[in-house]
Amino acid sequence: GTEPSHMHYENDENYFRGYEWWLMKEAKKRNPQIKLIGLPWTFPAWIGKGENWPYDYPDVTAYYIISWILGAKQYHDLDIDYVGIWNERAFSSKYIKLLRYTLDKHGLQQVRIIASDRLWEPISFVLLLDSELHEVVDVIGAHYPGTKTVPNALLTKKKLWSSEDYSTFNDEVGAGCWARILNQNYVNGNMTSTIAWNLVASYYEELPFGRCGLMTAQEPWSGHYKVEAPIWITAHTTQFTQPGWSYLQVDGHLEGGGSFVALTDGLGNLTIIIETMTHNHSACIRPPLPHFSVTPQRATFYLKGSFYMVETLQVWHSRLGFESGNSSLFQQLYPVKVWKGSFSLDLNVDEVYTLTTLKTGKKCHCPEPPPPQPFPSNYKDDFNILNPPFSEAPNFADQTGVFEYFMNVSDPGDHVFTLRQVVVQRPITWASDADQTISLIGNFKWVNMTVTCDIYIEKQRDGGVFIAGRVDNGGIYVRRTKGVFFWVFADGTYRVTGDLAGEEILMKGLSGVRDNVWHTLTLNIQGTSASGLLNGYPLWENVTISKPSNGWTAIGTRSFEFAQFDNFHVE
Repeated sequence: GTEPSHMHYENDENYFRGYEWWLMKEAKKRNPQIKLIGLPWTFPAWIGKGENWPYDYPDVTAYYIISWILGAKQYHDLDIDYVGIWNERAFSSKYIKLLRYTLDKHGLQQVRIIASDRLWEPISFVLLLDSELHEVVDVIGAHYPGTKTVPNALLTKKKLWSSEDYSTFNDEVGAGCWARILNQNYVNGNMTSTIAWNLVASYYEELPFGRCGLMTAQEPWSGHYKVEAPIWITAHTTQFTQPGWSYLQVDGHLEGGGSFVALTDGLGNLTIIIETMTHNHSACIRPPLPHFSVTPQRATFYLKGSFYMVETLQVWHSRLGFESGNSSLFQQLYPVKVWKGSFSLDLNVDEVYTLTTLKTGKKCHCPEPPPPQPFPSNYKDDFNILNPPFSEAPNFADQTGVFEYFMNVSDPGDHVFTLRQVVVQRPITWASDADQTISLIGNFKWVNMTVTCDIYIEKQRDGGVFIAGRVDNGGIYVRRTKGVFFWVFADGTYRVTGDLAGEEILMKGLSGVRDNVWHTLTLNIQGTSASGLLNGYPLWENVTISKPSNGWTAIGTRSFEFAQFDNFHVE
């Protein structure tokens, strides 16, 4: 889905939109040492001045990014530690150099630059050729590197990160994937950071990449959530290390397969993490995983130098139970005695061990979350909220465009508080955004439904809005979304289409709808038939619907245009 920018338009700045500010503050409460990184996926259109490209006016792009970093500090007291260039898209050396210059000019020397959040090449090669660029890039970030790096990346002597990884369904196999790459990204690829996309699966599960988060919290209406296995795999590393700890340069391959890493804080503490994930239980979503074998083994570790004096290590253990179906996750075992600098462990397959001098590990026993509930089958929102905690209405999932709470100061009547679509130019896109805007809500499994919403077209002549049911897609596939779409246009016509693109026309005619007047649309879908009402009177009926057979409801606009919605109701 889409997220709201801090600058929708050139003269617009707002550092209270979306959920990211809240999320960063919550993260800092739990671990003040956590690092914060900014990376743009998409840019608002005004940055490109009409071109779908962010580098023609690099000073404008740099200004946009630096505004966000300064806003984080000024309004939320958040220090951004790193900033990226453009997610999985081209980089511009000229822009990167200007970004560094502009950061420094604003006293942001401590903000480091990651490039280029795509593959190891061509960034590594370019860094070796361009000494000026080499000076300003602090970290080479690659996405889904499959635990491997390339010679040029090593030659740069830069920090190497897997700056996006995982993206895998969060069952036991997802946990196995995460356990394996957390270790092997360093063991095989010298990467000292691995970042999971995404943190928490808090979006409708039937959207693309459903449940590809470290845990699941996709029912805000019930409060139900699930702390999935990948969270406890994460704990094996993150409860016993911190940003700033160093990896010991040892060969971390185990003889019987699997891997280990060792880290220290430089103050005498030592943490060793071991994983023995088997091939079939640890494949990530990408890249394909070459075959390897892991067998039960006894491993002996030797502690030398200052670690020779360590006498005991705390032990935390997970076993992913695939055949049995019952996993044991993040359990504290008896400490291991170190005898003259060595100790041995019997390792089975699909296990994770943490051995550490730290005694701070803990597994919380929290109250059970509320039981799961389907989305309410009768749901209303009149958007009448004076000081909303977030800029967007709950449960609406924007897929193209941004729908925000709006206050009509000039409206004395029933529509002072509304929901407004506010993106009025097609952004510099990352994925294939639709040409229309759309926000989804409800239950993907719904079949029969009545949707009612008050609508207000703001764009004269060719403006238009829709309400829809049985909507079947979103995310990166939003352009091919199907459903039953009831459109009204500022020119006084209406249409019923079977797709968001508006190409499959099921019915059309005159409605008398005008811009800058409130109207009420009602869409009723029962079995294979749909009908529509305008201001409570039938406008069209008996339109035959073949597929999709089920889906969400939605609201949206014909183009990137201002429009308002009020008194949304679905049954």
